[in-house]
Amino acid sequence: MSLQIRDDRHMRALTGVSETQFEILLEVFFMTYTKMQWQAYQDGSAAGVRQRRPGGGRKGALPTMRDKLLFLLYYFKVYPTFDVLGTQFNMARSKANENLYKLVPVLYQTLVHLEVMPPS
Repeated sequence: MSLQIRDDRHMRALTGVSETQFEILLEVFFMTYTKMQWQAYQDGSAAGVRQRRPGGGRKGALPTMRDKLLFLLYYFKVYPTFDVLGTQFNMARSKANENLYKLVPVLYQTLVHLEVMPPS
């Protein structure tokens, strides 16, 4: 990944959250991601759809939860095109799009869990 966070000011400039807030989000994001991934695996197994176990398979351009959350927060703070987003995170624009739409529900559930989503 090409985004290197130097300090708290840089973190806020690129993501809109402080390093402390990022760490709090990261903990709940990890828990939510794991839960949603396992649920999807169990739902697919029950339907007879074969998938690798959660965590199996090739590691992508966002191998860690920190990378995944940074990717999402950077996107929502900066709103780059998928070409720019892909370049920043060393992936094709189609993978940037795919990763974004796969991870947005996880971020949403994380924010709901932390009770920071405004009421709809």
